[in-house]
Amino acid sequence: MIPRRKHNASSGSLPPPDDKNASNDYILSDKDSSEGWRALIKRRLNRKTLHKRLPVTAWLPQYNTEKAIGDLIAGITVGLTVIPQSLAYSNIAGLPPQYGLYGSFLGCFIYIILGGCRAVPAGPTAIASLLTWQVAGGVVEKAILLTFLCGLVELLMGVLGLGFLINFVSGPVSSGFTSAVALMIATSQVKDLFAIQVTGTTFLQQWISVFKNIPNASLWDPILGFSCIALLLSMRKIGMIKLGTESPEGPNTRQKVLTKSMWLLGTCRNAIVVVFTGFLGFWFISSSGASPFRLMGAIPSGVPNPQLPPFSYVRGDNSTADFVDMVSELGSGILVIPLIVLLEDIAICKAFSDGKTIDATQEMIALGFVNLGNSFMQAYPGGGSLARSVVSNGSGVKTTFSGLYTGAMVILALQFFTQYFEFIPKAALAAVIISAILFMVEYDVVRPMWRAKKLDLIPGLTTFVLCLTLPIEMGILTGVVVNIVFILYHAARPKFSVETLKTEHGIEYLMITPDRCLMFPSVDYVRRLVTKCATGNSVPVVIECTHIYSADYTAAKSIEQLTADFHARQQPLYFYNVKPSVCSIFEAVAKPEHFVVFYEDEELDRLFAADERITPEKPLPPLNA
Repeated sequence: MIPRRKHNASSGSLPPPDDKNASNDYILSDKDSSEGWRALIKRRLNRKTLHKRLPVTAWLPQYNTEKAIGDLIAGITVGLTVIPQSLAYSNIAGLPPQYGLYGSFLGCFIYIILGGCRAVPAGPTAIASLLTWQVAGGVVEKAILLTFLCGLVELLMGVLGLGFLINFVSGPVSSGFTSAVALMIATSQVKDLFAIQVTGTTFLQQWISVFKNIPNASLWDPILGFSCIALLLSMRKIGMIKLGTESPEGPNTRQKVLTKSMWLLGTCRNAIVVVFTGFLGFWFISSSGASPFRLMGAIPSGVPNPQLPPFSYVRGDNSTADFVDMVSELGSGILVIPLIVLLEDIAICKAFSDGKTIDATQEMIALGFVNLGNSFMQAYPGGGSLARSVVSNGSGVKTTFSGLYTGAMVILALQFFTQYFEFIPKAALAAVIISAILFMVEYDVVRPMWRAKKLDLIPGLTTFVLCLTLPIEMGILTGVVVNIVFILYHAARPKFSVETLKTEHGIEYLMITPDRCLMFPSVDYVRRLVTKCATGNSVPVVIECTHIYSADYTAAKSIEQLTADFHARQQPLYFYNVKPSVCSIFEAVAKPEHFVVFYEDEELDRLFAADERITPEKPLPPLNA
């Protein structure tokens, strides 16, 4: 037996308000519940809201020496990772190297106050850098304005509660996008690895250019680059070694020290390689006056002065582009980049949340302020980076306060060490990026996806292929559209169960049960299927509406037509267990004498007894029973 709610059969009537078993999907108005604006403000401005919107107020009162030491170690360790990464990422963005550093300190300070995840040092990311290059084309002014606009979009999304938009980027689309971006980033570094000129914006265009220009490649740059890649991958592997884990007693003190030392070696591998190759470049310049490798060149020292983002710039042909022109040139990147940065950041937060709930709205607000602030420091868009988060978490980070030390290290580097950065070979920075990006290709998700649901491969592969052949923002937008088409098709084709049942008095009827709500994409399909099941049968039809939790005007019109069709051919049609909110929608359109609802098994027998079109096999109970 299917559970029935006790409610009298009626021609489209709602359950009475005092029915305890009635659905609670509607709200009864209460005059006493109205509040003035002062009461509303008092309810909103409480300690819980303060902790939610200023997370620093939640953990700062419990801050102690143990947490401070953990944050200090993590902040310095991440700083050693951020500096070479930022120099390399700015190269991906097609910008001078200092712009990566400009986006690596103020964001850390802002995130201390507004950020909700302890292991997210805000700064440049590989994906945001590549998207910036594709959208801004290496124009500094456009990249800085893009940061400002991305911050505004992220902040507005947080204030307006538009975090649900991220849910439209499914796992397969995200995997396809990430894998394509990884290959694109690696491809963008081939020019520095071989010291050649490469043109083109898409994956295929760049590789065609690589093969055309490979005869002009330098000898020593690829030797240094591939040697650095091998060294970085080896150090990464060494950092993953854990001694003494197989021993029943666990690792001893010596093994713990060695394990920690190897971990530190693997964690700081980027800084070690960059410093070593920088000394190598400096030695060549000092001893012979020239270097066999292409070096980064002079980098301006000092922290940039805060200033408004540029709202115009001079093009290469000496024409001036105003704000409207710049926005037009940035195009869909103004919306795509914030979504991708937020998607990456929230995925990282979930991975390092220790089981806590992630407030996506707060992350949007935090990243919005981070990018708005960075735009005043001449930085390009950024967010949370998985590589930095892994290092931070492995270093024992306790709170977001670790960002203070990371940002301070970047400021020190800008103030005192930029004069030494010019000796770093470009091939070494390319090796840093390539060795990290190799592990972003998510080939391992294909087999589980194939086993779970093969159709999920379609949006994933579509996104992957189109991101490689078209501009990246067009690739991911197409992947999202394909996903939405799948969702709409699923919504337009609900599943049905059709059963032939009998009442206690031998009256046969069809029970048709749809498995989801009735909305405009599916109503014609539902009507055709119900009509098809009922055609050729004169038995009554009962539509079980337990799973129909929502409907719209188009669905109500379709129900009206369906009830009229059944009435015209003298075939009984009843609706069982309709939710009050859905019932009110149907009642607004369907004729009351045709739209008959019941909520209990016994009511069906009484309805059959009252219907002259039905002939029972056994005597029916009297109507007043």
